[in-house]
Amino acid sequence: MFDFLRTRLREGTRTSPFPRGGAEFPARFRGLPVLDPTRTGPEGPAAPSALLTTAADGRPALDVGACLFSPEEAGTGPAGTVAFTRDHRMASSTRAGLVSATGEVELAHALDREARRLFGRSLRLRSVVAGSCGGCEAELVALGNVVFDLARFGVQFVASPRHADGIVVTGTVNRNMRAALENVIEATPLPRLIIAVGACAIAGGPFRGSPEAGRGVEGLPVDLYVPGCPPHPLTLLDGLLRLLGRLPAERLRGGAGERAMAEGAESVELLQPAGAVDAVAGEAVGAAGAEDSVKRAADVPRAARGGGAGARPLTGGER
Repeated sequence: MFDFLRTRLREGTRTSPFPRGGAEFPARFRGLPVLDPTRTGPEGPAAPSALLTTAADGRPALDVGACLFSPEEAGTGPAGTVAFTRDHRMASSTRAGLVSATGEVELAHALDREARRLFGRSLRLRSVVAGSCGGCEAELVALGNVVFDLARFGVQFVASPRHADGIVVTGTVNRNMRAALENVIEATPLPRLIIAVGACAIAGGPFRGSPEAGRGVEGLPVDLYVPGCPPHPLTLLDGLLRLLGRLPAERLRGGAGERAMAEGAESVELLQPAGAVDAVAGEAVGAAGAEDSVKRAADVPRAARGGGAGARPLTGGER
């Protein structure tokens, strides 16, 4: 017993200081991809994903939602040079927020005031595995360990959609799981959140285009997109906290990454912008945190839209 206590004292606190402190990642970690269109080269081997795409204006663009974060996706080609930074922040509130010609990502913005009042302190999620390899689920499990400790933010996973405030979708949503996923959504009381986790759920992943795999959550009213294959637990945490208004809204720009690559850097660390954050107290201070998307009480929150025919308001007893 005393040996155990001595070991615990020697090891200290193992929980990550995120979001108050910095995040540590292994050397092999690949974060937010950026594109430098000024550094071009000959056509190379085909990338295993649709990361490099074409914008509406015909320019090359990066689709972070489709990125598999594999080393084969980095390199130089006719469209420019793609490289991975060490920035884990890339969850967005919209699918379009993950696509840009500059490596810019529009990070998740907070829910409206009424939704934050309901979910900001206590959020229960139901995981739906809709055709997955198991990688994203492993990262969801890791969120509950002593290092990341999701429960310290009031977020926990539950076994039934009837007990949930939202669902977390992983996998390509193949045709065998589409109806099951829709049933789970309808069984989740309103207002509810839908969170798409991983490249498969967002864009079909490496199985994109297969008649069996499907195109992920396409067509569903998604509140949060979390890219990755699989996403790092801190990417998930960052997106959830931004959605709940516990971190300020911001936009990561690829310009810093492009300049660093032009100077020969292999990766860059995009720094947190100004604005003090108290994630435990749930308060954000600064220009970004000052913006408030307040809706009137009669309005239906964004989280409550898109329900199926079987959806119904949540009763006090069920909450």
